[in-house]
Amino acid sequence: MIQELQIRVSPQIASSEQFIINYIAKDQGVDARTIQRARVLRRSIDARQRTIYVNLNVRVYINELPQDEGYLKTEYPDVSDRQQVIVVGEGPAGLFASLRLIELGLRPIVLERGKDVHERKRDLALITKTQKVDAESNYCFGEGGAGAYSDGKLYTRSKKRGNVDKILNVFCQHGASTSILADTHPHIGTDKLPRVIENMREQILKSGGEVHFQTKMTSLLLDGDKVVGVQAENLQTGAEETYRGPVILATGHSARDVYRYLDAAHIEIEPKGIAMGVRLEHPSQLIDQLQYHNRQGRGDYLPAAEYSYVSQVEGRGIYSFCMCPGGFVIPAATGPEQIVVNGMSPSNRGTQWSNSGMVVEINPEDVPAIVKNEAKVTDSTGDTQDNLAVMRLQESLERMCWQQGNMQQTAPAQRMADFVNKHLSYDLPDSSYAPGLISSPLHFWLPPFITSRLQEGFKTFGRRSHGFLTNEAVLIATETRTSSPVRILRDYETLQHVRLRGLFPCGEGAGYAGGIVSAGIDGERCATMVKEYVEAL
Repeated sequence: MIQELQIRVSPQIASSEQFIINYIAKDQGVDARTIQRARVLRRSIDARQRTIYVNLNVRVYINELPQDEGYLKTEYPDVSDRQQVIVVGEGPAGLFASLRLIELGLRPIVLERGKDVHERKRDLALITKTQKVDAESNYCFGEGGAGAYSDGKLYTRSKKRGNVDKILNVFCQHGASTSILADTHPHIGTDKLPRVIENMREQILKSGGEVHFQTKMTSLLLDGDKVVGVQAENLQTGAEETYRGPVILATGHSARDVYRYLDAAHIEIEPKGIAMGVRLEHPSQLIDQLQYHNRQGRGDYLPAAEYSYVSQVEGRGIYSFCMCPGGFVIPAATGPEQIVVNGMSPSNRGTQWSNSGMVVEINPEDVPAIVKNEAKVTDSTGDTQDNLAVMRLQESLERMCWQQGNMQQTAPAQRMADFVNKHLSYDLPDSSYAPGLISSPLHFWLPPFITSRLQEGFKTFGRRSHGFLTNEAVLIATETRTSSPVRILRDYETLQHVRLRGLFPCGEGAGYAGGIVSAGIDGERCATMVKEYVEAL
């Protein structure tokens, strides 16, 4: 017999399947020995009161065992001799587009400018060791994209865009824990996600697809108003290579050379609003105490606590972004003369720090005021022909940060309360940021448009959660890569570029997603539209 039950239990009971079985047996008046499995379908923590509970939706197997592995499996046929489709980029959008193409009977040819997920890890370590960034292999470029080594959080609000459960099930099929199907905020962890990504690549190859690393798209191949392939450079040999077929362009939010190429080639793009600010790092124990309303913090059975803050200041949103409990702050630049920071967490979320981006909403029309070093929202729409204006603002802020950081990856930083009160921090707390921090008056040199709003936002968050605004926390500059600064225009129905048939701008880099899951959803949608396009030829 199989039953589904809703139960509300202590964190200790929720921590073990056997504890859950014992609880259900007592609650339902059955013999615990007859319960073969208790599979958690949904899990959420209710920490609104001092007594914390865990809400569970549990499928109970009485006198029988589950007949499946806990996830829905997708079948991937052999597509060796099928129509090929070029997928540019092997981040989440490109990976899920490729797997969906195989599912639909098409052959993906994947071009990735960076290295495979394991080779890439060596280049990440060199950033701290040498203070230099490999422009083609870093935290943004390489197999798995920006999400591979920056946390693997799978929470999304984009459910209206597509099937979130499908994305999570595909991750499970390739090695992720089935706990991601149950958790309210699912998370694979940066220590486990690389193997999952590798398994996805192995499936592409097993099905007859191709994956080419260190292969960088340099231009599109055009036949009138039709894209028929791409020209690429093999970064190992320097040779030019041609790949023919419809193109899914999934290059990620940091492929600035792609945006410059599209703009110069008069392929329709437009500036897109983003958010920029800093990475805020607290001791994880402090966040646990605040969120769980307990001086002892999380205790033995609760996970590292998360938070989410949002406010409006002077007409723009201020909010936490990519919160990483028990995590690290990482150097996420993609080239020389840049400092960019991001966050990640291992699967156990077990470090002594918790961090999040704290960012200010910036619209394209705000750029003139920021460039003029003003705090106000401008009434001007700026230069409407400058498609790269927001991107150039990103670059300017990253370069400014690099100059303040002694022209290395040492990041300028300031204690949180000092920033709000416009005081210099004479020393800094211990930090997870491996390249090191240097004390700097962020309130003085960051654009007033950002600093004034962050200062007011932090005051608001401090009033909501007493103890959050503290000098135990540190601001690390600068968080600029929250999303793409450009949108590549595409038709609403077909997902093709507005002018060019056979070009499918995809995922976060095209301006249509924000995070791993939404990028995966968009990748699957683009693959489905490519199938319709190919059938109509």
